[in-house]
Amino acid sequence: MGAVTLLVGDLDAQTAFYRDVVTLQVLAADGDTVTLGRAGRALVILRHEPSLRHAASGSAGLFHTAILFETQAALAAALYSVARRAPQTFTGSADHLVSQAFYLTDPEGNGIELYWDRARTEWSWTHGQVEMDTLFLDPNAFLQTHLPADAEESTPTEAATIGHVHLSVGDVASARAFYVDALGFDVTAALGSQALFVSAGGYHHHMAMNVWNSRGAGPRMPALGLGRVDLALPDADSLGALTERLRHHGVQVRDDGRTVAFDDPWRNALHAVVG
Repeated sequence: MGAVTLLVGDLDAQTAFYRDVVTLQVLAADGDTVTLGRAGRALVILRHEPSLRHAASGSAGLFHTAILFETQAALAAALYSVARRAPQTFTGSADHLVSQAFYLTDPEGNGIELYWDRARTEWSWTHGQVEMDTLFLDPNAFLQTHLPADAEESTPTEAATIGHVHLSVGDVASARAFYVDALGFDVTAALGSQALFVSAGGYHHHMAMNVWNSRGAGPRMPALGLGRVDLALPDADSLGALTERLRHHGVQVRDDGRTVAFDDPWRNALHAVVG
């Protein structure tokens, strides 16, 4: 997964939140766009769109952006930052068997997951589906066990990535037709007509789609929130194959020779690049 672009109404406030609370670093600031990440890798791009308003309740769009930390200590340091600087944004936590996750919401209502993966050797698969659950995870106990002693003084420099992106969609069947049949992801878990989890390369999920807040939603209108999801493909041949597969399935593709841009059925924008 590449960076996630968010369209924001208050660029300064959103930048401060992702920098000071989520513990990302400002990598670039150019007029109405701020790029934040870790160890030189862009994770979240904020684009100022003050003319836009929030989407109506029940709309399709972003459910959460999930930031994957390499160690439990790095995750604990980020969680500690949330507890110190913006505890009111914390919305929950869970042990998903494959991962440990903590959830929050940014000042403009965009969901965020901060998480750490257990080793792949500890994941269980049954008939091609990864076993995940939502078990109790005590954030205070997690901090007591994993928080580094110097967390308050240190500047976060450890690498992190966008582990997955979770979307709100109108229906799961259309999501499967687009993200699996056309785009080419593999299904790793499915919750009937409620949610779908997909990935490439045997990961537990790179993307997910659910209808928990958006069942029946139609195509999005311009609004604050999700601007774009970037997908990083391994090589030019993979990008070319993706382009042909999308066209075969009738998906309109914009190809400038470096980036292949397209929309899902709810007008969530995706860009595929080699990287």
